[in-house]
Amino acid sequence: MKFEEKLKNRQYEMLWQEYCGFLDLDIDSYMTIQNRLMLEQISLWSHSELGKQMLNGKRPKTTDEFRKMMPLTTYGDYADVLLQKKGEMLPDQPVLWIQTTWEGGKQPIKVAPYTKSMLDTYRNNTIACLMLSTSNEKGKFDVRATDKILYGLAPLPYATGLLPLVLNEEIGIEFLPSVKEAEKMTFSERNKKGFKLGLRKNIDYFFGLGSVTYFVSLSLSSMGKTSNQTSSNDSKSSTMKYSLPMLGKFILAKYRCKTENRDLKPKDLFKLKGFMVAGTDNDCYKDDLEDLWGIRPMEIFAGTEPTCIGTETWTRDGMYFFPDACFYEFIPEDEMNRSFEEQDYQPKTYLMDEVISGEKYELVISVFKGGAFMRYRVGDVYRCIGLKNDEDKTRIPRFKYIDRIPTIIDIAGFTRISEHSIQTAIDLSGLHIEEWIAVKEYNEHNRPLIHMYIEIKTTSLVSHGLGKEILKEHLTVYFKYVDHDYKDLKRILGMDPLEITILKSGTFEEYKKQTGKRLRHINPSKHEIKELLLIEKQNFSINRGWGG
Repeated sequence: MKFEEKLKNRQYEMLWQEYCGFLDLDIDSYMTIQNRLMLEQISLWSHSELGKQMLNGKRPKTTDEFRKMMPLTTYGDYADVLLQKKGEMLPDQPVLWIQTTWEGGKQPIKVAPYTKSMLDTYRNNTIACLMLSTSNEKGKFDVRATDKILYGLAPLPYATGLLPLVLNEEIGIEFLPSVKEAEKMTFSERNKKGFKLGLRKNIDYFFGLGSVTYFVSLSLSSMGKTSNQTSSNDSKSSTMKYSLPMLGKFILAKYRCKTENRDLKPKDLFKLKGFMVAGTDNDCYKDDLEDLWGIRPMEIFAGTEPTCIGTETWTRDGMYFFPDACFYEFIPEDEMNRSFEEQDYQPKTYLMDEVISGEKYELVISVFKGGAFMRYRVGDVYRCIGLKNDEDKTRIPRFKYIDRIPTIIDIAGFTRISEHSIQTAIDLSGLHIEEWIAVKEYNEHNRPLIHMYIEIKTTSLVSHGLGKEILKEHLTVYFKYVDHDYKDLKRILGMDPLEITILKSGTFEEYKKQTGKRLRHINPSKHEIKELLLIEKQNFSINRGWGG
């Protein structure tokens, strides 16, 4: 029986147990599920051509044996098989291949196979997210087959394109605009059409990257104000253009905003039942999104390789990992950092029943149900914020998403800037940059940015008049060339995330002399940057800024 049929039969308690019952598990029961599914996956995977190749013919019998035999992996370990879509080498036959960015300029895309069983799990966990997004207490949810969801998603072959595909197998929730229409539209066209349809039909859910939902929300406010002004301008054409329900919503919204002396917001026109955000930097947007929509966004975690693996609950206080999507291992922060400094070092990992509250971890996954990725470093960092939660009565660990690993700068879920991509942009630009570091920081509005601290040959500054604005303009051009997703920050989100500080020539060398170490190019610590700037100030008293 489908989800929609159970809804019609009012089998609410059964539905809650079926989709959200994992929240009642204690850690021992949780690990029982993890270990059972991991043993099934090890058997499938080690008998596949991919598994035989990566295990060198070894046949582990237990999870512990597998963890000892199998080193941690990254996408490069699978690329020759997956990029050629050699499904016959995998543990189970893929029915879909999902695509995402790998590393712009060097390795543009990566693909991930999804089996039928993986899609079934993805669907069930997506429905759990949908239910929890409408929930305000345990066992209570508000999902209807007649609900409408604003289409704020990238279509297939990207992972978010799976959402309408799997949901429509179980429930006839309507996407605004329809998926078929949306796939043919630009981002802006989808927003406008979805907004107009929403005014006529209502919007019950909104889901997308936190940064994208924020931009769309501002766009809705802007379109709403424009339409509001038009509808009150005594023209006959405006009355014909907007239906009576639309005009009624605008009139009420206008009155409410005038009474409260504020601008129009989406919450004046729509009453969301559920609001879900995914991706990086969601903390930068959650408060603003809550103000705009009148409902706190619920964060979920889904990705191309791991599938849909985590969700918050009605408390909006940390994510729980679904026990049936992947087997989870956690690399402690100090082990993670050591592995970046020593290339051959294999960091220690801990399981879900071994994590410590307050500690930060890099996530490692093994995808269940015939997935390709085993002991795979996803590239995401979480903090365990509790082993139980009295408020929602859970007894399993919950996590807060922190960011990508330190060797990558991800801005708003759109970019994966690495040392290689920055150096490539610098080399192509022809700028005489001698030394540089790049750090992810946040501006006064709590929006993410890339802050580059650079040294340039003094002769170049004098002869070419290079200041930070010219440098920023040049580097932005080449960032867009090297990383195609970087262009979308401006095109879709209106962001210009690059900031430049020019340091006096010799600062980096002086830092090395005084500290005995060289700064890593990507995301050195705040303490190290303070040291660098202090050394420059102390040793180069003449004109420290050059625009910095």
